[in-house]
Amino acid sequence: MATEEGIITKVYSSTAWVKCTKSAACESCSAKGFCDTVGGPDDDLEVEAINAAGAKVDDRVTISFETSSLLKVSFLVYMVPVLFLLLGVIIGDKIARIFNYDQSIFSILVGSLFLFAAFFFVKTKGKNLSKKDAYQPKIIRILR
Repeated sequence: MATEEGIITKVYSSTAWVKCTKSAACESCSAKGFCDTVGGPDDDLEVEAINAAGAKVDDRVTISFETSSLLKVSFLVYMVPVLFLLLGVIIGDKIARIFNYDQSIFSILVGSLFLFAAFFFVKTKGKNLSKKDAYQPKIIRILR
């Protein structure tokens, strides 16, 4: 379970916004340039989390995220497009042989179509997963 500390900035009925400072783990992360949901790459991050602990504004809290969920989402984002691309290239090659087309060009075309289909699949699946509690960070403890 990945945990981080932060300060509550806004509270809603079941969620709260938590301002977290970038930790040392952020410095070695390959996605650190893209992980600036609020502010620039050197600013603090602000994350919406499920307020399971009943925290209030200005409370210092610990938030957590299930690592199994993180691994599933990482696979979805990074591996599914590659697998779709490879599948498209293989199918394109097989179809080109059957209809006597140029195998290279047809493989590239079908592979590209499958890659774009993968992006739409990932976007749709991501929206569905974002609605589930297992894929959202949770406030697990109030520190002060």
